[in-house]
Amino acid sequence: MAATMHAFANGAELARNLADKVAASLSAAIDARGAATFAVSGGSTPKLFFQELSARDLDWTKVTITLVDERFVAANNPRSNHLLVAENLLRNKAEAANFLPLYQAAGSVEEAARLATSATARIGNPFDVAILGMGGDGHTASFFPRGSNLKVALDPNTPRGIITMEAEGAGEPRLTFTFSSLQDAKLLVLHIEGESKKDVLTKAQSAGDEAEMPIRAILRRAASPVEIYWAP
Repeated sequence: MAATMHAFANGAELARNLADKVAASLSAAIDARGAATFAVSGGSTPKLFFQELSARDLDWTKVTITLVDERFVAANNPRSNHLLVAENLLRNKAEAANFLPLYQAAGSVEEAARLATSATARIGNPFDVAILGMGGDGHTASFFPRGSNLKVALDPNTPRGIITMEAEGAGEPRLTFTFSSLQDAKLLVLHIEGESKKDVLTKAQSAGDEAEMPIRAILRRAASPVEIYWAP
């Protein structure tokens, strides 16, 4: 499925435009079936977008937000994506949204993945909106090059849900939605900023192995068109 590039002058302009697009998509889902589902990513890139979106006027009580992926750390850990979302998105008007975390206080990351799969199964699929990021190594979600479960994560036949991932560059063990869970979101966005990320994207769009740059799986095989939002 082809990707469409939306380029903006700066991060603030990108944040406003992406917030407009996402708010419209969530509102359309609420109008159509009375509910909307939204998967977001962590990292520093989405902070301004989260803050913009949090002030948008829609019926947030009918929106369920979850995470594309998460570190196996508690919600108060500074490296938690949950904490990032709580501080930047689940505020203002968006404070009324329903949030489903991936982290579970379980004895192992594998048990947490099972619990998170069960908890998130009830929100239905596909997602109305999924926002992905991309690392300098070409990872997206927690699909890391040489990741412990990368082959399973990228296999389209792997069921929807949460699996574990460990990788050299990942730090803590990770919980991540599978490719099959993300690739058919009604609005599928890759949000990247900076010239270096644009260079990584250019490399990912060329010939090469998905295991080397897992973002290629999304760019090449997603059922939904990938909307790329980029600013310098």
